[in-house]
Amino acid sequence: MVRPRQPPSQTWRTFLRNHLGQIVAADFFVVPTVTYRLVFVLVLLAHDRRRIRHVAVTTHPTAAWTAQQLREAFPWDETPRYLIHDRDHAFDSLQATAKAMAIEEVLTAPCAPWQNLFVERFIGSARRECFDHVIVFNEAGLKRLMTLYCSYYEQSRTHLSLNKDAPIPRRIAVPGEGHVVEIPQVGGLHHSYERRAA
Repeated sequence: MVRPRQPPSQTWRTFLRNHLGQIVAADFFVVPTVTYRLVFVLVLLAHDRRRIRHVAVTTHPTAAWTAQQLREAFPWDETPRYLIHDRDHAFDSLQATAKAMAIEEVLTAPCAPWQNLFVERFIGSARRECFDHVIVFNEAGLKRLMTLYCSYYEQSRTHLSLNKDAPIPRRIAVPGEGHVVEIPQVGGLHHSYERRAA
């Protein structure tokens, strides 16, 4: 057979680059509690600025619960065009909800976490920077901790892909504006630094 000069369709990287502002990625990760119960966290992350659109915590992630989280995450005028997720059974009943909201589902290949890289990176960061250092007691405590970590992630944590800016853009401090103040975040696990007038 003659090998075609061009691929039959665009590559995965080209698809992501072309539709960056219209893509939201979804994935689950598991956090064990002090009593060895597993609590599931659903993350919906927008690709364009790595903004966290929605985080939900539950001990029983059913398909109906996942569909409800999608409805809560996106009001009718803010729906993305594409939703990338893996083939987890918790996403099974998402098809009807996504279709009603005019969202096209894009399934990643089996055993290919690199196809959902932005949300996988967020999960890895959350594990390394937060959950490796604290003990979670229950679902309510995990919700509070995720709220604190998401606030830190969006407002203070820098990203190389965003030219060392946070997902919510920050003002650049001018040298000589005052002294640097250390502000504890995520219960003191992390800190942000700001210049304040003396």
